[in-house]
Formats: sequence, C-alpha cells, structure tokens
Amino acid sequence: MVSIEVGTTADADAAADLWVELAEGQREYDSHLLPAENRQTLRESIAQHAVADELLVARADESDADGESDDREIVGFVTVDIESSGYEQDAVRGVVRNIYVVPARRGEGVGSALLDAAETRLAEAGADAVSLDVMAENADARRFYRRHGYAPHRVELEKSVESDTLTKE
Repeated sequence: MVSIEVGTTADADAAADLWVELAEGQREYDSHLLPAENRQTLRESIAQHAVADELLVARADESDADGESDDREIVGFVTVDIESSGYEQDAVRGVVRNIYVVPARRGEGVGSALLDAAETRLAEAGADAVSLDVMAENADARRFYRRHGYAPHRVELEKSVESDTLTKE
C-alpha cells in the first residue's frame, strides 16, 4: 500500500535524491539537466515547495508483524504551484512539476494517485487548468498523461546552434 501525503521539509533530501533519479532517466530523452550537479538547487526548491504545502509524497505503508508501520519510505513525489508569469491570462494555470515514482513501484497506481492529488491541490488553490511538461521522446510518459486527460497545448522546439541552418556563408 501507498499513501499520498503533503510533504515536509524533512522530506526534501529524499525527494531530491528521487529527483536525481528522475533527471538521470530524462537524459535518455535528451534532457540537458545535469542530475548530480543540480541536486542541491532542487533540494532547496523542494524544501520551498514543502513550506508552501506544494510537495506531495507517496509513502510506502509497510507494516511489521505487529501491524505497526515501521517503514515510511518515499516511493514517489510531485511538486505543484500556480503559474506566475506576470502576464494577464484568462485562466489560472496550475503547474505539475517533477512527478516521479521509483521504478519498482510503477504500474501500481502510485503515479495516478500522485497526479490526482496534485490536480486536487491545484484546484483547491484556484487553478482553472493544469499544465505539465514532458520530454517529447518519452512515449511512456506521454501515454500516461493522455490516459489522464492531458492533451498538447504548446510545443517547444529546439535545435543545436551547430545546425547547418544556422551556418551563414
């Protein structure tokens, strides 16, 4: 069993370690983020999200022989916030960031539970719409989000500055 809870600053180190795993996995899809080099920055960001009640964690509910919980390992997390771009918009956008579930717990509904809790938290904070980013080549993640009702809204394009189309003769 897994329970979804609001994370605390005491969870920041464990969530930062999971973020490093997330970022390492995203390198397969050409993410430019350097996992270990950004751990401390993300740890601080996660702690700020925790202070603002914007960190949700999935905890393993492992019970010992007496039925008492003695292992509350974090097996997934997500951070959320309300977009503050400075532009006037016709909708308040909530943003789901950094959703991650440890590989051993995937397929158990943990990601769905985290996403549902994130959407609920954002709706309670006044969001009219929820957005998130996904690496274009990560077909599994895109499928997961489509199953949860997400559709492309904006597409980010990128190319190397060493591309032939930038070469001027």
